Amino acid sequence: MKTSELSPKNNTELQQELESLLRAHFNMRMQHGTQQLTNTAQLGHVRRDIARVRTLLRQRTSA
Repeated sequence: MKTSELSPKNNTELQQELESLLRAHFNMRMQHGTQQLTNTAQLGHVRRDIARVRTLLRQRTSA
């Protein structure tokens, strides 16, 4: 997910996106812990997407 895809969304849509990403990250961590996750690189991608969304939300609240 690119920042250009996130910037047109409003704060409530970004908050919903953040919640879904956090759920996905939790599920992936559980799968990784039980050794069911085959593509472990997905964890890093989701973590970076979470950081992108949080950064946008932070920039909008401080500006």
